[in-house]
Amino acid sequence: MLTIHAADNVRIHWDAEPVKDTAVAVEGARIAAVGPLEELRSRFPGARVRHWPGTLGPGRLHEGPLPEAPSPRERVHAILKLGAVAMLAEHIDTPDLRAAAERNEVRVLPSSRPVEITETGRADLAVLDDTGACIATVCAGRLVHRRR
Repeated sequence: MLTIHAADNVRIHWDAEPVKDTAVAVEGARIAAVGPLEELRSRFPGARVRHWPGTLGPGRLHEGPLPEAPSPRERVHAILKLGAVAMLAEHIDTPDLRAAAERNEVRVLPSSRPVEITETGRADLAVLDDTGACIATVCAGRLVHRRR
């Protein structure tokens, strides 16, 4: 199912200026389009539209050790709650943790790299409030965290 994610502001990368009335269309695990919300609604008339308060941008890269938790699954979920959809390989300390990351489609990267929203790219998104706290995380096209 195609979903259009719209927010108060959209940033293609986190250092970019925020753009109003813009959205990201996601189909499966990929970004189908980025553009003005009304244009995407016209282009994809059957799409579900999710409106988020705050700023929508690319999913984050978690560059430090993962938070402690009772299980590898909960450690991975802890970074998803921060808006991160990728982590550095140097912080994977057990095979169980690597398996939990793979099951959740969290990327394990050999080094840090910039993140941005690109058409046809993997649908990794984060929505942040004015304080920088994560409201929602989309990992490989799936909504994996939503703050209540």
